Amino acid sequence: MRTRNLIALLAGSFLLAGNALADRPGSDWISIEDALSKARAAGYTELHKIEADNDGYWEGEGLKQDGRLYEFRIDGKSGQVIRDQLED
Repeated sequence: MRTRNLIALLAGSFLLAGNALADRPGSDWISIEDALSKARAAGYTELHKIEADNDGYWEGEGLKQDGRLYEFRIDGKSGQVIRDQLED
């Protein structure tokens, strides 16, 4: 029983540590609202997901006018769309 409790405690600790290390936008990034506006300006009619990535960009996916799923990346500082491609 003690071993099972110890394993559960360790597993919970790792999960909490993983959440603490989640990607967050930099203090000098454009806001998420601005990133959403940039995605819409790039032709996205429906956005399904957007999140910050530690590599310096907002990453997301959504639909365009053709009804197909696309993936995008927006530079966190400049707001430039740096990837805009069909999702595989």
